[in-house]
Amino acid sequence: QVQVVESGGGLVQPGGSLRLSCTVSGPRFTWYVMKWFRQAPGKEREFVAGVTSDGGRKSYADSVKGRFTMTRDNVRRTVALQMNSLKVEDTAVYYCKAEEISTANRYWGQGTQVTVSS
Repeated sequence: QVQVVESGGGLVQPGGSLRLSCTVSGPRFTWYVMKWFRQAPGKEREFVAGVTSDGGRKSYADSVKGRFTMTRDNVRRTVALQMNSLKVEDTAVYYCKAEEISTANRYWGQGTQVTVSS
């Protein structure tokens, strides 16, 4: 059974930083492309960042480029999202998603709340 678990959310002032982490249990971690999504109240879930299975390629939503950095550690079976220069509009529930390569299997975490407010 694959489990995806996020941690690290919280309350931060505008301009501040937070670091989210995501761990994946189950079969080989290198089987998965890993992505972060977020969903703000009243809005659809949107892509934030992604990384390939070997960590060689990363992609970011335009809204977070230059502020957020996604990293991957295949030994520790984790991905992280370092969020700097946070804005009020970054407030959302952040979800980690594991996409199994060459299959239709997709696994979501339960989400972690990030609130940016003064």
